[in-house]
Amino acid sequence: MPHVLLIEDDASVRDGMELVLRRHGYGVDTAATGEQALALLAGEQGARVELAVLDLMLPGIDGFEVCRRIRARSATLPVIMLTARGDDSDIVTGLEAGADDYVVKPVTAPVLEARIRAALRRAEPSARKGSDADLAGLVIDRAGLTVAKNGASVPLPPTELRLLLELSASPGRVLSREQLLESVWDHTFLGDSRLVDAAVGRLRAKIEDVPAKPRYVQTVRGFGYRFGPL
Repeated sequence: MPHVLLIEDDASVRDGMELVLRRHGYGVDTAATGEQALALLAGEQGARVELAVLDLMLPGIDGFEVCRRIRARSATLPVIMLTARGDDSDIVTGLEAGADDYVVKPVTAPVLEARIRAALRRAEPSARKGSDADLAGLVIDRAGLTVAKNGASVPLPPTELRLLLELSASPGRVLSREQLLESVWDHTFLGDSRLVDAAVGRLRAKIEDVPAKPRYVQTVRGFGYRFGPL
């Protein structure tokens, strides 16, 4: 049974979401503040948490900082952030802090559950098609699901790893943001390029020598992204 940590300060929203998740078979821990969530993750209960659902607008330590601290502690824990306003700047900041996905409140039970299932699938070990890559110091082991740069291991969260595997499966092929949304995030709707762009930015920060001048993950303006040198 997957175990979710729900971090939400509004008691009525928290209780309603907890009820929905439990009805769908999830184990649930809850926290009303960022401090409570971080303490739980640092304790024995933290070992069973497989995904965090994180409200951005929290008292005390806000959701952005909570996400950064979760990412500093764990590269692999999926984080879905909740935002009440759907404000572009909040969404982009949350994604840059390391969130894997987001939903705008109020969120329906089917949408929340679908996003959680998709995030958990991304966290499952699953090699993608294509051959191992060894390109100018970047080594991608598709069977072992590991990445190394100049001989040093590069730990990647599940979303960034799957994005790299998808892009590198066909070097030189341009993939649109819509194609990447569907293949990496399992989103059936199109149009939310922020998820892709933020994940590409985080990935470049870890694998590129100069992220502003990428060698591996290239932007093809007006189309999308491709893997490999121009």
